[in-house]
Amino acid sequence: MTSVEGTDVEIPTQDGAADAYLARPADGRPRPAVLVYQDAFGLRPHLRSMADRIAGSGRGYTVLVPNVFYRHGRAPVVELPEFIDPAARPDMWAKLRPVMQSLTPDLAMRDAGAFLDWLAGSPYTVDGPVAITGYCMGARLALYTAGAYPDRVAAAAGFHGGRLATDAPDSPHLVADRVKAELYFGHADQDPSMDAEQMRRLEDALTAAGVRHRCEVYEGAPHGYTQADTAAYHEEGAARHWAALVDLLERTF
Repeated sequence: MTSVEGTDVEIPTQDGAADAYLARPADGRPRPAVLVYQDAFGLRPHLRSMADRIAGSGRGYTVLVPNVFYRHGRAPVVELPEFIDPAARPDMWAKLRPVMQSLTPDLAMRDAGAFLDWLAGSPYTVDGPVAITGYCMGARLALYTAGAYPDRVAAAAGFHGGRLATDAPDSPHLVADRVKAELYFGHADQDPSMDAEQMRRLEDALTAAGVRHRCEVYEGAPHGYTQADTAAYHEEGAARHWAALVDLLERTF
């Protein structure tokens, strides 16, 4: 793996400044940009380690992980234990749920423009579109961003995403006809937030729109399977996710 350096940065937005983590190869040469969208627990040591791993993979990438909840404060916006087991801490969800609900698609896509602008202006990135990977709620943000900024996103992946194809008027799958990126989704088969009906609806929307895509179901994997600092971690599913993500990045760049 390529040697990596990580730094904390701030991203100017229309509503303030988002704290973020930037990982990049230590040689300082510009690399293709990857935007990582968090899960509900947000920017924390484990996501930083994931960014480092992405940055050091293949030929190397410049990876940005913004705190999408920055309007509520710097990360972590709620106190997190070293090992996250939501079943043991119901108070955590009581605090996180309104924070998540406050991030509307319009606000999130306004922020996405700021994140993309920052990456485009960084001396550590090459010119051209970016790749995105998102986890849990981040999978929704990845799909929204691919639809909102079709000429700036070359590829997007979502892992254990929930509510990607509902009957809501702002369901993420409804942006399919605007997407130009190649998409990959790794669904958890033990995930009530992304049931078989939603999987079919997403697949049908992407196919009808002519989007290059692959949707796979990870057998035995629960919602949150990539997150090694949580009770949902599933080693086999996480390993499969890394292989799929690296393959997508290498094909894209």
